[in-house]
Amino acid sequence: MAYPRLMPDDVPGGPAGALAVGPGPSQRRPRSLLVVTVVVLAVCGLLSLGAVTMEVGLTGLLPGLLLAAVPVGPVLATVLWLDRHEAEPPHLLAFAFGWGACVASLGALVLNTLSSELLARAVGDVTSTSVVVAPLVEESLKGLGVLLVVLVQRRQFDGVVDGIVYAACVGVGFAFLENVLYLGRAMSTDGGGSLVAVFVLRCLVSPFAHPLFTMAFGVGLGLAARSRPGPVRVLAPLAGLVVAVGLHAAWNASASQGATAFLEVYVLLQVPVFAAAVVVALLARRRESRLVGRHLEVYVRTGWLSEAELRMLASGRGRRDARAWALRAGGRPAAGTVRDFQETATELAFRRDRAWRGTQLPSPDEELVLLRRLAGERARLLQLVPDRG
Repeated sequence: MAYPRLMPDDVPGGPAGALAVGPGPSQRRPRSLLVVTVVVLAVCGLLSLGAVTMEVGLTGLLPGLLLAAVPVGPVLATVLWLDRHEAEPPHLLAFAFGWGACVASLGALVLNTLSSELLARAVGDVTSTSVVVAPLVEESLKGLGVLLVVLVQRRQFDGVVDGIVYAACVGVGFAFLENVLYLGRAMSTDGGGSLVAVFVLRCLVSPFAHPLFTMAFGVGLGLAARSRPGPVRVLAPLAGLVVAVGLHAAWNASASQGATAFLEVYVLLQVPVFAAAVVVALLARRRESRLVGRHLEVYVRTGWLSEAELRMLASGRGRRDARAWALRAGGRPAAGTVRDFQETATELAFRRDRAWRGTQLPSPDEELVLLRRLAGERARLLQLVPDRG
């Protein structure tokens, strides 16, 4: 390991000093890129809504928007619950959701329509579009959003958990816009009865379908991100994409074969796959806890962390108890400071892990920035909760 053994005395004030805390190098992003991203998402979102409105009209659009929003909150809350060790930057989560709802949905509307027309002209049969063409088009477009996060913000992408979180956010965004279309169609063509049936099926029975498909690709990208240069970096994402397309195709095929076939695929395939995805996510999060404990131990030896702090940071329950204690002792500001302390320490551990695996060069300057931030957050907590008993 090429990191120096930084001691608290290397920095004025030591680990408990009131040091200036600012964004690290990985958090800075060009304003021009942010503006371009917002503009692209907004334009694509307006075009998507315009295309949906042209098909279902305002009478279908408004109920569709309201009902499609119902599952978004619970599904996103479930996904973010997995990412409590090192919460992803809100702007990247918003980008992932926006990519799914605006860019991927617009691309799917255009490409699926063109594919149907081409198939109709070539073979006169478009029944295979939803099973063969749509899954490949939609999963490729959704996966592209996750891949962009990796390429543009590589240091915010640490492994399988991050891949699951970003992929699921893209899937939630895509499902939202698609549900608006299906709910709007039901309302504009058959009225309330059909609308209720579509709402129950898409928003209550299967709200995790699109996030689950894309999560397979996210897991592949997460495995690639943790691997040294070699075949795994290519094969893992490709395998994830194949699984995502296969699950999506099986889902669409069952939906087109009637209620019995749909129920069989739902019970025998989708439910076990969903359970497996939850297990994978929980195991990945547990692995992150062990990783945090292993890579932060050096800072106990050098005086930057105490043994008690290390035990707290390496345990999900310990983290929760620390935030609860801070909330009781110092209110929301104290609890927020503890959460910041935990996330900074986790970022420090992940940075050391990437250097240890050889996927990122060691950077003592960035390490020192994070250590100073930890010291400043501890100092703020002591100001908010002077009586630690």
